[in-house]
Amino acid sequence: MTTYAPVNSVEELEDIYGEPGEASLLKVADRITPQYRRFLEASPFFTLATAGPEGLDCSPRGELGGAFRILDDKTIAIPDRRGNNRIDSLRNIVRDPRVGLLFLVPGSVTTIRLNGTAIVTVDPDLLASFEKDGKQPRSVVLVRVGEIYTQCGRAILRSKLWDPAHHADPASVPTAGDILREQSNGAFDSETYDKEWAGRAAKTMW
Repeated sequence: MTTYAPVNSVEELEDIYGEPGEASLLKVADRITPQYRRFLEASPFFTLATAGPEGLDCSPRGELGGAFRILDDKTIAIPDRRGNNRIDSLRNIVRDPRVGLLFLVPGSVTTIRLNGTAIVTVDPDLLASFEKDGKQPRSVVLVRVGEIYTQCGRAILRSKLWDPAHHADPASVPTAGDILREQSNGAFDSETYDKEWAGRAAKTMW
């Protein structure tokens, strides 16, 4: 493996990049302001990054109109909907409360970054408030906002993320079943798994 010389100090980095621009500092808030609230409430998808003794995790979270709820200008509630029960994010949070979130709005080049601390709760009233199709989340993550700020749109523009002309053909991308087959050295029944996935998801969405 090729070895590359690392940058070893903040001072070296600052020499390379220089001072941040005025706007990049002005945009940082310690609470959800009215304009940040407008953006967040338009976002159906975000990622949740956590850290724990075993390492790091970044989990996708999404739901049209209900992926999270703003309780006040310092608090966001995130229902933990049905999944694979690995609970990587939750395992991390109960041992290290630091979290980072990145919110996307389809069609917008602006993203929102939110850093703070979190707890996992099973408060009955809070669980009931997130009930969907007769099912409640097993827990809710409460995020306390430390800082929130916009991220410039260059990454979205460079990737042409929202441009259908540059979207991959799903048939050209490995399926979850393909990956499971590879990981099991060909023993996993990927064809059946992929064929039945849509039906399983529909029955276990909430």
